[in-house]
Amino acid sequence: MTRDWLILFGLAGWALALPFYASEFVVSLALTCLMYVALSSSWALFCGATRYLSLATAAFFGIGAYTGALTLGDLSWPQAILSGAAIAAGVALVMGALVLHLRGTYFAVLTFGMTELIRHAITYFEKRVTGTVGRVLTVIPERDTIYLTVLAIAVAAVATAIVVRRTRFGLALVGIGADEQRAQTLGVNTRWVKTMGFALTAAFAGAMGAAMSVRWTYIDPPTVFNPFIGFQTVLIALIGGALTLWGPLIAAIVFSLAAETLRLQAPQVYLMTLGVLLILCVLYLPGGLASVRTDTLRGWWRDARAWWTEQRDEWSGEKARREAREKQREREMHLV
Repeated sequence: MTRDWLILFGLAGWALALPFYASEFVVSLALTCLMYVALSSSWALFCGATRYLSLATAAFFGIGAYTGALTLGDLSWPQAILSGAAIAAGVALVMGALVLHLRGTYFAVLTFGMTELIRHAITYFEKRVTGTVGRVLTVIPERDTIYLTVLAIAVAAVATAIVVRRTRFGLALVGIGADEQRAQTLGVNTRWVKTMGFALTAAFAGAMGAAMSVRWTYIDPPTVFNPFIGFQTVLIALIGGALTLWGPLIAAIVFSLAAETLRLQAPQVYLMTLGVLLILCVLYLPGGLASVRTDTLRGWWRDARAWWTEQRDEWSGEKARREAREKQREREMHLV
């Protein structure tokens, strides 16, 4: 635990000094990295431990963004952030009470469906009731204020993951992921634990949505309820290692950099890279990139050498000759 805190403080200190010497582009890129660090770390905190595949991150992010846009003129900046987190957590409590009794594909589909329901409900309310198609943000904090807030949320998400992993609550989440019925038999209130974990994830997504909404001078439902935000959060957590602490953080940084490099110039290449990495991790590295160790690399090297030796024998005809010799030997033994 001491090592984890030292790593977190070191990374936070480096990120804290970034705006003082970096360009505007680098700071903007760092904001994207920190956003996905918070989203993927908080998602993995609940979904990685319990193995519940939630696709509702975009809903909580959008709720926080709209809450921040609506309250920023009347509330202070910290109050707007906390309001976004609180309302997103409240929605998660209701959503969790309705769908957390399901697992697997049913839970994933329902959370995605409820995300779309919330998006269309807000769109309908905007068009029919308020007569608008979005929100113009007139009160925008300074760049450094936004950056420090996003950094604080990201650090809080990782710090919460460090603490929760070593508490009875975190142990209960892991127990639910391993065998929910057995955990319930041993006295774990699985319904309460799942609902609270789901709400905790939503709170960080809502806070991040409220903080990031001011990056745009105008927001609308398709922008802040973008399903790509939720899907990329899930992919980053799974590829980095949803069961690990630092996997989502490392993957968030790597893929945020890759997104800025490839998305504008070759967006299809970026999406294909995400898909290929996800397939490779599922097939050969279920623990994610964070589970790569020296023994893992040595095993890959041995497997690659064995495959190459087999292919070389097949291409050179040595394999066919060897099989022919074995068949000839079997016939001679049969005649004897």
